[in-house]
Amino acid sequence: MMHVGTRILTVEDDERIRTAVRLALEDEGWEVEETANGEEALAAFTREPSDVVLIDIMLPGVDGFEVCRSIRRTSAVPIVMVTARSDTHDVVAGLEAGADDYLTKPFAPKELSARIRALLRRYRSSETMPETMNFDQLEVAPEEGVVRLAGIEVHLTRTEFQLLIELGQHAGKVLSREDLLERVWGYDYFGDGRLVDVHVRRLRTKIEPDPANPRFVVTVRGMGYKLQP
Repeated sequence: MMHVGTRILTVEDDERIRTAVRLALEDEGWEVEETANGEEALAAFTREPSDVVLIDIMLPGVDGFEVCRSIRRTSAVPIVMVTARSDTHDVVAGLEAGADDYLTKPFAPKELSARIRALLRRYRSSETMPETMNFDQLEVAPEEGVVRLAGIEVHLTRTEFQLLIELGQHAGKVLSREDLLERVWGYDYFGDGRLVDVHVRRLRTKIEPDPANPRFVVTVRGMGYKLQP
């Protein structure tokens, strides 16, 4: 099955891994632009934006975190971070820099393809979007792809936006991390609660008047999260 016009930018300094990843992705029918360091990646992204960016954390010069933060300043493109360690610090720092998901080396090409397909499916979903939702001063307009707080537009990544929509559609109801992983990331076979926790934290810094004392997205200890109507 061809994915017409889907362009993936990869940033990986190890030539063998870079080539293996490119071949695996091209095998899926995707167009791949490979770069060997952060500077090259940022130049390539500025020149021609991609549909998905795959960033290795350990890069010479500008590291993967900085590449991710730089792209995030101007774009909501799906970003997958690749880390050699599943150590919590790297994973959390990558997600806090703005990544949507992460993979730990060594990974199977099929797993990488599955992640990318899940990301693309989410962003190209043809399902009818829910109606505009209002919670106090927070307005979520899925069809416009816009969130406003007290009338001022808030810029979210696509994953943060999707997370807010899911919580909003179930306002007042607790959604577990597993529920959210399945609904937002499409993982019914695998999941890491850190993906949810870091995205909730990032979402709060953008939509909460006081992120330390959330008014909208509250934690229900031992159960999950809910959006307070």
